Amino acid sequence: QVQLVESGGGLVQAGGSLRLSCAASASRFDINSMGWYRQYPGKQRELVAVITRGGTANYADSVKGRWTISRDNAKNTVYLQMNSLKPEDTAVYYCNAEYGLLNRGYWGQGTQVTVSS
Repeated sequence: QVQLVESGGGLVQAGGSLRLSCAASASRFDINSMGWYRQYPGKQRELVAVITRGGTANYADSVKGRWTISRDNAKNTVYLQMNSLKPEDTAVYYCNAEYGLLNRGYWGQGTQVTVSS
């Protein structure tokens, strides 16, 4: 079992920055890929950024050049540095982690990010 605890959401003006953090508790196996997703009201969750255990990152086109995903394997923590925020970035952000030999996916509880214009 893996528990994910997110932090760092909030309200910010357009053009501002926020940093999300997600700490994973895991005991027996390694945390493999970790990522961030977001969900707009009434919409499906969509991938924002993902990073492998080795540090290879991929981003949605909408956030490329503005945001950076990173991780600390020793702490089982993934970060999302969000710069140049736009009102359309307003959503609930969820952390995801793939764990163990079968890459089972786990989700955090979600954190609200609101960008005012």
